[in-house]
This record gives sequence, structure tokens and C-alpha cells, in this order.
Amino acid sequence: MRVESGVVKGYQKLNVPFTYLRNECHSKSLVVFLPGTGYTVQSPLFHYAKELFIQRDFDVLQVNYQYKDKTYAEFTVDEKIESIIFDVNKVIDETLKTAQYENYYVMGKSIGTIAMSSVLSRAEFIKAKAIWLTPLLQRDEVFSALAAISHKSLCIIGDQDDFYITERYDVVKTNPHVISRLIPNVNHSLEYEDFKVESIDVMKSVIVDIEKFVLQNG
Repeated sequence: MRVESGVVKGYQKLNVPFTYLRNECHSKSLVVFLPGTGYTVQSPLFHYAKELFIQRDFDVLQVNYQYKDKTYAEFTVDEKIESIIFDVNKVIDETLKTAQYENYYVMGKSIGTIAMSSVLSRAEFIKAKAIWLTPLLQRDEVFSALAAISHKSLCIIGDQDDFYITERYDVVKTNPHVISRLIPNVNHSLEYEDFKVESIDVMKSVIVDIEKFVLQNG
């Protein structure tokens, strides 16, 4: 596995770093990781998901946006939304200059789910599979995308997540293309609020769900 690091000029010409893990056997499959603002690709769910995909000979593209940096502190909400959509697509554009794939997955968490509908609308991703972790259901664009999406999808959220909305989740789970899982008593980090070792069991169960989803969909 070759690990390549790069930077593109994103929204307002700000640097957007990314990491590209390429299989030596010239893989035909790519997974794009879109982490949360604070829940980075080094966090447990993304780390173990990366290993899962690598074992199945996927290349892995990690978009390492830096929205907690003070540079973005004065951005309005709309500017932040515009920037993540622009930045993610710019990184994908750069990646696909040098490689083409037949099979795509997109896995996003939290703010990363804002960019997912834009990515999934790209011609290359028309048959992509999507993994939505703690989607921002209060955002109309995220809710609308999940409610109507025709891509095979896995959606996981906790009922103690500040962004969980019962009425919207109930609509999402009626979408026949979406496998939905609501985890009781866990927060936006998919953990119990007070530290409990049982949070590890939750993380394990989420990775098992992701593995099953990948095995079912190739």
C-alpha cells in the first residue's frame, strides 16, 4: 500500500490536505472518507473502516479538511457549507486525474454528510454505495438526500445525538434503498455520554454493520 499526501487549493484558495492510500495491485475500487470536524480520519471508526476496506483491496481517499482552524472561524454557516462541498469535490477531481475506478463507496460522518449528496450526484458515482454516520438531519439538504436517495446506503445514528430528529429519521427509514440503524442512548460520537466501556461494543457493532454492508454490495 502506497501512502500519498497532497494538498489542493479549496474554497477561497485555502489549502485542503488529503491522504491517498493506493493498492499495489491497481485497485478498481475506491472509498472516499469524509470525516467530521473534530472526528478525524484518525478516529476509531474511520481507522477500523480503513483497515476493513484495505483488506478488500480498496484504495482509500481521506479528505483531511481543517475546519476547526482559526482561518475558518469567521465563516458564516453558508460559507462553511459551500466550502466543504467545494473542497471535497476539488480533492476528488485531483485524485481522479491519475486513476479511474469501477466501484465507489463514500463514507461520511457529521459535517462530512453535507458533501455526500454532491459527491453522489457526480457521473462517476452514479452506482456508488454510501455510508452515512451520524448524518446532520437538521440540515434540509442532508435530510432530503437521505429521504430520496437511490444509491444503496447504510445510515447509523444515536437517539441521543443532538442532530437526531425522530420525524425525519422515520422518513429516512422508509426509503427502501437505505439500511437504517438507530442506536439507543448514544450521542453524536456514537458513544455513551458518561464514559462506559460499553461504548467499545457500540463501535464494534458499527464496524460489523459496515462490513456486512460492504460484503452484501461488493
